[in-house]
Amino acid sequence: MSDLVRVGLAGLGIIARTHLDVLAERADVSLEFTADPGRAGPPDFRGSTPPHYGDLAEALAAHDPDLVVIATPTATHADLTVRALTTSTARVLVEKPLVHDLASLDRLRALDETAGVRGRVFTAHHFAFSPEVRWAERQIAEHPEWGPITSITSAFHDPYVQRGEQAFASYGSAWTDSGVNQLSMLARFVDLAGLSSAYDLDGGASAWCTCEYRSRGERGTARLRTSWLTGSSSKETVLVLGRSGVEVWMDHTAMTGFAARGRDLLASHGDDGRTPRKVAHYRPLYESLLSGRPDPVLGFDTTATLIALHHSAA
Repeated sequence: MSDLVRVGLAGLGIIARTHLDVLAERADVSLEFTADPGRAGPPDFRGSTPPHYGDLAEALAAHDPDLVVIATPTATHADLTVRALTTSTARVLVEKPLVHDLASLDRLRALDETAGVRGRVFTAHHFAFSPEVRWAERQIAEHPEWGPITSITSAFHDPYVQRGEQAFASYGSAWTDSGVNQLSMLARFVDLAGLSSAYDLDGGASAWCTCEYRSRGERGTARLRTSWLTGSSSKETVLVLGRSGVEVWMDHTAMTGFAARGRDLLASHGDDGRTPRKVAHYRPLYESLLSGRPDPVLGFDTTATLIALHHSAA
């Protein structure tokens, strides 16, 4: 990319606000345009407003961005990604999940030879960049004597049930929205193998899944709970390294964590609360994406693996 990265943003919903806040912090970024059929005009960006369009096709006909960010409902991702790939030379960062079904994944994969999908399409697996996740990853890497991760329990709760049908229209289901967050986060620690059970519950407002994985050559099982049946956000993951008796706890809501063995506290990670959680995720995500050497967790190959897991029949 050039020294000044020209960004076009498709979608001006809730998550787009985080993208705009983080992009506005970066002196190496300019916002070339926004596109959203539901908005009459663009939001403020560093005290000014960029050109705004009713759809991405019209915007790309008028601009030549270096990066297109797609922050729209999941069902629109495939069409918009194809549009960006075939009518521009830009890289494309798509909100997770990249696509909503395996057929759409195959559609993108088929464009690799002509449009360079593997070098241009990235997915915003932001939970993999959360401070407590990166802290836990470092702790485990620095302590090989703790041994393999022998079991995992992860529970992600969001208060989306209060939004009723709007939640399903925007996020699909609890597993569609949060399952990919859990899987991309766990990819930091283990080699995911496949779902061994998967149950949609409460009409899609919650789910219970188990996923097999390997850690340092040994097999383990991750138990994954996702649910919208709550009044507030609550997300936690526990990694058990059973050979050594070490447990690593991560509170993804507070962005804190600790490692313990029996009565002994081995390490801890705190947060001062000054940085909004999503901003704390997307700052390092954009640092990686725009560095020239994006983290593999953002890349198409990792995304394809996670989507296949996410949609596999257990």
